[in-house]
Amino acid sequence: MKNLKMKAARAAKDLSQEQLAAMCDVSRQTISAIEKGDYNPSVNLCVAICKALGKTLNDLFWEE
Repeated sequence: MKNLKMKAARAAKDLSQEQLAAMCDVSRQTISAIEKGDYNPSVNLCVAICKALGKTLNDLFWEE
């Protein structure tokens, strides 16, 4: 399932996938795969992404 919430939060911060990846110490491909729904990140990576974007786990990763 695509993670459009994460993509929107990244865009709202005016961050590229490359910039977010650098902040989270992963590759741009990893960020892309998460946004496309092709990769399920670890809890630690989810937390790092949330901190970088100023969001909670529920904001970005909880399915409604």
